[in-house]
Amino acid sequence: MIGEAYSLHGVEDLAPALAPALSAVASTTGAALLSNYQPRDSLFSSSSTQLHARGVLQSLTRSIDDDLAGASERLLAYVAAETGRLPMLGAVPFASDEPSRMWLPSQAVFAAGRARHRGAALSALNAEQRPMPRVEPVPAPAQFMRNVERSLDRIVEGGISKVVMSRSLRIAARVDVPQLLAQLLARAPGAYTFAMDLAGAGGPQACLIGSSPELLLSKRGARIVSNPLAGSIPRHPDPQEDQRRARGLLQSAKDLHEHALVIGSVAAALRPYCRELQVPATPSLIATPTMWHLSTRVDGVLIDPSTSSLRLALALHPTPAVCGYPTERAREVIREFEGYERGLFTGLVGWCDNEGDGEWAVTIRCAVVEEECATVYAGAGIVAGSQPRDELAETTAKLGTMLGAMGLAHAAEAGGTQGRA
Repeated sequence: MIGEAYSLHGVEDLAPALAPALSAVASTTGAALLSNYQPRDSLFSSSSTQLHARGVLQSLTRSIDDDLAGASERLLAYVAAETGRLPMLGAVPFASDEPSRMWLPSQAVFAAGRARHRGAALSALNAEQRPMPRVEPVPAPAQFMRNVERSLDRIVEGGISKVVMSRSLRIAARVDVPQLLAQLLARAPGAYTFAMDLAGAGGPQACLIGSSPELLLSKRGARIVSNPLAGSIPRHPDPQEDQRRARGLLQSAKDLHEHALVIGSVAAALRPYCRELQVPATPSLIATPTMWHLSTRVDGVLIDPSTSSLRLALALHPTPAVCGYPTERAREVIREFEGYERGLFTGLVGWCDNEGDGEWAVTIRCAVVEEECATVYAGAGIVAGSQPRDELAETTAKLGTMLGAMGLAHAAEAGGTQGRA
């Protein structure tokens, strides 16, 4: 499927300017597709594949609780039978009763190799050249630390082993989405980078954009992969200190316990679907520009190769990496303490096709960009032994992924230390 263009002919909203981007999948110019990316387009990029889409042919607004997987599969099958193959893009929220945004684009292309968007580091996005915008942290840093303390009290009481507490920063600044996308692709080309036009799928006039390090589920034929992350520490500019932190993370009893909870849950959710499932006994390390993470790659072979990637991803969602363990108790604590609605943050984002193949990433290291502002998000897993101030520092470092790409890295520190409880 790599390098295969999907298109519908005779659809009135096809944009002629898109034709070069969506037909020249074998382009020898690395920036060919990127030069055609425009606001209101959508893109999902992994280390192997990029999907670039424009327009909306059919859309579906339905919650997980309302048979999202089945409705998506039926819509894909209908469109494939009537007009030809098209992928479905989607953004699924954290809460199972909130509407997802799923749509089949008017035109789409899969690109690989030299035809991929490679991004560009834009010197104009220099933090020193941008004034400090107004930053509104929700919850305030002091309240976030209290939320961590209250979560620890619940863990001590029993019945829950982990809960993920998150926070957000609302930044009063105009953000150029194509430039931000270029920055994200250049900074972390192997990440799951996405820019999803929510308005095109019946949502708000906004773009969900981010660079997630975490693969929830990918599927090719009968083979599936999930790569959960849990257990993290901020990186350090000094190479020796950075390596010391990495080694310490691999030996941290607290972080290894947190990671084991996640891997056990993921394996249990996938096992009923698989005739083979390989789960390494110990985690490895992966690095982003801002964080070290404990990582375990889980490989499986499906009993039924027609099972869709979206159905499998929803069977995993939400993993303990973004919610906690056990799931329902963790959800209750999040609803009680967190103090704001996550929306699409800690949901899933990606694509699938009518054969069930697809890629879905966990929606972290992300922002919702509106016309006059952007909201960025970060969370941290709370387990026995967590320290509130360390968790605040972890979320501040995670916020740096998006803020640094926006040229607003200084806003992460402001949001991490200011604001009244």
